[in-house]
Amino acid sequence: MTTSPLAASTVTADMVWIPGGTYLMGADDQYPEEAPAHPVTVPGFWIDRHPVTNRDFDDFVRATGYRTLAERTPERGAPGAAAALHVPGSAVFVAPDPSAGAHLDDLSRWWRYVPGADWRHPGGPGSSAAAIPDHPVVHLAWADVAAFAMLTGKHVPTEAEWEFAARGGLDGATYAWGEEFTADGVHLANTWQGEFPVENTAADGFVGTSPVGVFPPNGHGLYDMIGNVWEWTADWYAGHEPPRGCCAVRDPRGGHQAGSRDAAHPEDPVPRKVLKGGSHLCAPNYCRRYRPAARMPHAVDTSTSNLGFRCVVRPGHPAEGDRAATG
Repeated sequence: MTTSPLAASTVTADMVWIPGGTYLMGADDQYPEEAPAHPVTVPGFWIDRHPVTNRDFDDFVRATGYRTLAERTPERGAPGAAAALHVPGSAVFVAPDPSAGAHLDDLSRWWRYVPGADWRHPGGPGSSAAAIPDHPVVHLAWADVAAFAMLTGKHVPTEAEWEFAARGGLDGATYAWGEEFTADGVHLANTWQGEFPVENTAADGFVGTSPVGVFPPNGHGLYDMIGNVWEWTADWYAGHEPPRGCCAVRDPRGGHQAGSRDAAHPEDPVPRKVLKGGSHLCAPNYCRRYRPAARMPHAVDTSTSNLGFRCVVRPGHPAEGDRAATG
């Protein structure tokens, strides 16, 4: 499939223009993978006002006939696949028994490979994306995101573009809205309240994903840049490289596929892209990554119930797919 009836569409009504500029990317006082903070310059670009929703993705599928990786039978023995089941599915968060305690060193306690889980069935069989059309679409692997961008005449943002947009003009601020996590007790993003993974008080009004646009926008008028769902970027994962000399790095494009491994799991050969923004599962006791500077490596073949995306359009760049998508 090389063409699409959507290919002529580039900048759409629900996109926001982000003027180019220079900002301080990363952070020196949080997680080590965010350091060093360093100046970066990005040209101007258009970006989706909110993550791609279930309704948006349904329109895309109806126009193109695309089938996501989670809807296809996995190859036997493929990374992330349930070899014994050998059926389509995806990773779903399932809260463990509270009596067992937190045990934050064992992700398998709350992540399950659920047969039948996909973008249409975000919680597995019996759930329906059609019932929550304004929630972010989830259960998309990198190939699905890259295909959507290419076939709709857009691009997946680089990490530098994404972070610049997320900061909303507040260069160097801890959060996308300033220095305080809440405003007079009001939650400004969909995150986890309580002790992860056993207690979620839902003080922000949501246990799982929320409709896009429920929480206040940032200074650029962008919604859900923080929390709700993690978002794919086009960059292969690598450590931040400090600038050489006096000048800001211009329009960086991340690392290389061959070196994009998770240092915590060096035995895993699957390359990784950079995720940004945190999700509704980020909590103070476990994952304080609900900040613009936060970043995480994620295997390109793996989809989950808390991972989505949004797109950008770069003036002067034809819709030919992402330069960072293949190498």
